[in-house]
Amino acid sequence: MKKISSHHTVTRLFSVRATGIFSVMLILSMPALAQKKAANKKAEILAISVGVQIVASNIQAPTAIVFPDNGEAWITEQSGKIRVVQQGKLLEEPLIDLKDKLVKLNNGYEEHGLLGIALHPAFKTNKKVYLYYSVPSVQKSNHTGVLAEYKLAEGGSKIDRASERIILTIEEPDGNHNGGCLQFGPDGHLYVSFGDGGGQGDEHGKIGNGQDMNTWHGKILRIDINTDSGYKVPKDNPFVGKTEVKPEIWAYGFRNPWRFSFDKASGQLFAGDVGQSAWEEVDIVKKGGNYGWRLMEGTHCYHPDKGCEIKEMIAPIAEYHHSEGVSVTGGYVYNGSKNPQIKGKYIFADWTGKGYYLQQAGSKWTRGKLSFTHIADNAKITAFGEDPSGELYVLTNTDTGPENKNGTVYRIIKN
Repeated sequence: MKKISSHHTVTRLFSVRATGIFSVMLILSMPALAQKKAANKKAEILAISVGVQIVASNIQAPTAIVFPDNGEAWITEQSGKIRVVQQGKLLEEPLIDLKDKLVKLNNGYEEHGLLGIALHPAFKTNKKVYLYYSVPSVQKSNHTGVLAEYKLAEGGSKIDRASERIILTIEEPDGNHNGGCLQFGPDGHLYVSFGDGGGQGDEHGKIGNGQDMNTWHGKILRIDINTDSGYKVPKDNPFVGKTEVKPEIWAYGFRNPWRFSFDKASGQLFAGDVGQSAWEEVDIVKKGGNYGWRLMEGTHCYHPDKGCEIKEMIAPIAEYHHSEGVSVTGGYVYNGSKNPQIKGKYIFADWTGKGYYLQQAGSKWTRGKLSFTHIADNAKITAFGEDPSGELYVLTNTDTGPENKNGTVYRIIKN
């Protein structure tokens, strides 16, 4: 699930973000301390406090939320259900339950599960829903990631399981860094994130999956799903026609993009990419862009630890050290009307519960602290959501496992 693994749970703390927590415990060199202090000083701008209002509670590890624009909210639970909030009430019956399809989930930290959901741009007429989830592998890998299309059944109270159409699958060598975020862009195409294959340090092949252009791992893909079978590759994808390069790739060099979104106003794609040992980052993802991993972690050399210059690498617009958190949760630019103090700001968080915002000034972005009043101090922030009017939602879990019912979804309101 999101966050703790690079997605969020105890395991995440040890594996995904894991690498991060151990590094914080290490004795830092003086240069590293100076670097950390400089980064923190640069980040200190006006702190903002926002209120929250409970939308739903007693959720099992929420991973995403979408709005079919009929007054309902649909919340994905990591354990396999899509829960419906209707007229302010969480319905007992799920829209669909995929638990019998999923790999067996751990009660503790876990990154497998139902991770992503997106509604087709023409959902009102075609009733198509896209889900990303983890199933047992028949190829003896750790598991298989599945992107599938479903349709809402007649009557609208259930998703028709028989309507499942598999769009693509990916074999995952490890249980963490699964990405799984789904978003339709302003162009109508579906964007999908994949982590680097898991483990630690992207020790996959000679150069790591993040820089290997012949794999989907460590990438954000862009595909056209308006076809009867599989998908089509858009002709204007950046690597179409290149040898030894997967044509679905839109951008590369990611470790575990845990939540990305499009700004409704500018159309820009923002992504939170979970770090390894020391740095979390936020990127503006551009066509064909290389975001550095595993050569770099944020703006810092990782593998190798010196002399890691990358030609044409796109630096993050923000980064923060593991003295502040352990795993970034990407969010949204606020384009709503009810909370003017955060208008136009990118709202995101660390899995540990710390909120942040980014504000653009010319070509630079500055980071400030964002506090959520009335959210439990021990709540982990697993994801954000945006409704049709541009109002934002924050998904939390006070536990780290997928089987508990300690998840809560809040609407962000003016304090």
